[in-house]
Amino acid sequence: MATAVVDTLIIGGGPAGLSAAVALARHAHTAIILDSKAYRNAGVQHMHNVPGFDHASPADFRGKVLQDLKQRYHSIEHIAASINTLSKREDGVFEAVDNRGKYYHGRKLILATGVRDRLEDEVPGYAECWGKGVFHCLYCHGYEERGADSVGVLAGGQNTTPDMVMHVTKMAKRLAKKVTIYTHRSAEMVEPLRNRIHSSKISIDTRPVASLSLVDRGPQVEVTFEDGSSVVEGFIASHPKVEQHAEHLIRQLGLETTSGGEIQVQPPFNATNNPGCFAVGDSATPFKSVLAAMQAGNFAGVGAASQLQSELEERDLL
Repeated sequence: MATAVVDTLIIGGGPAGLSAAVALARHAHTAIILDSKAYRNAGVQHMHNVPGFDHASPADFRGKVLQDLKQRYHSIEHIAASINTLSKREDGVFEAVDNRGKYYHGRKLILATGVRDRLEDEVPGYAECWGKGVFHCLYCHGYEERGADSVGVLAGGQNTTPDMVMHVTKMAKRLAKKVTIYTHRSAEMVEPLRNRIHSSKISIDTRPVASLSLVDRGPQVEVTFEDGSSVVEGFIASHPKVEQHAEHLIRQLGLETTSGGEIQVQPPFNATNNPGCFAVGDSATPFKSVLAAMQAGNFAGVGAASQLQSELEERDLL
């Protein structure tokens, strides 16, 4: 079924995709935001570090951007849809097909598909504590719980080296009276960590963790060990491994990736190796935050608009 070709297809309706849409709207370009509504921060009540939206709901932030796009601009369409396939036609137009079999076409493509935290790889109860008592970023969470008698740092996931664990531990120490590092099953970390600890406020617990559970509704977390004993922490700092949320789309487009698994992009506009395709947000940077995603999305929108305007100028000269 033939559909109209818009200037840009934006896959993803989080901060990166929405920021790209705003940039395109500001130059009266048409775009469709195809939003699966699967957001990495869907499980948290508050977002931080975003001026004007500090301690606001992520849903309220997204809603305000969409409201602005609807009320102030008329060239952007927002559609709830999960994309199954992406391809590039011989004429250079990008084609997306959603889970209902509907086709969408755009002269440019911006991928803002994000990443997924692999909570299922962690100890039992981890997923239930995620965002409520287990925090992956102590700039994003933890300030409201400052002054806790004790907090924990769980080694593993993406915190796989003593230096990474100590980096998180020092941040945690700013927010609590003492910190316990749970090495869990990372026995090789114990001695290097001991050599790096120079504060009486930091200790190491080498017992394997059997499970985590919220005390009431959090943020306190009960840490239960395989020997049956348990302790309660004010919160747990831990960063699970992440994976691309839309790995299938990256493969379909033949996009190059980094050694860390992110989509390889060319600054400043975040162009990929597939001409006309841009990638932004958590899927294309190791620095995963709302502000970084917004900046990348804005730059990609500007980059797409620049290409579109150059191509239009060339056609006008024919």
